[in-house]
Amino acid sequence: MANNMDNEKVYQMEFAKIYQLLVNKALRKGRTKEEVDEIIRWLTGYSQEALESMAESTASCPYKEFFQNAPRMNEKRILVKGVVCGIRVEDIEEPLMQEIRRLDKMVDELAKGKAMEKILRIGLG
Repeated sequence: MANNMDNEKVYQMEFAKIYQLLVNKALRKGRTKEEVDEIIRWLTGYSQEALESMAESTASCPYKEFFQNAPRMNEKRILVKGVVCGIRVEDIEEPLMQEIRRLDKMVDELAKGKAMEKILRIGLG
């Protein structure tokens, strides 16, 4: 299990760098940047314009602030379950790390070829 020092390292990483890693993961598996953007917008409530602004910024916000400042976290996000990096998302006790791992899980599902309706939990809950 990750400790608080490890969590802090993740929290301080620049959103723009992590965003590019998420997009690259999707692209390698034949998915699109637009699909990654849709997942992030669904999860956080950010507009496409706000998302692009943060993703392209040279003075990008820390990942922690990206989630803390999210306009509206989707209430259906609790339906995102499963294992990421060997840890079950729904068992993560630290709320911010749980949100980060939910996003990781959704992009993993995208990379594995899952349909967007299933990734976005449309029709569930």
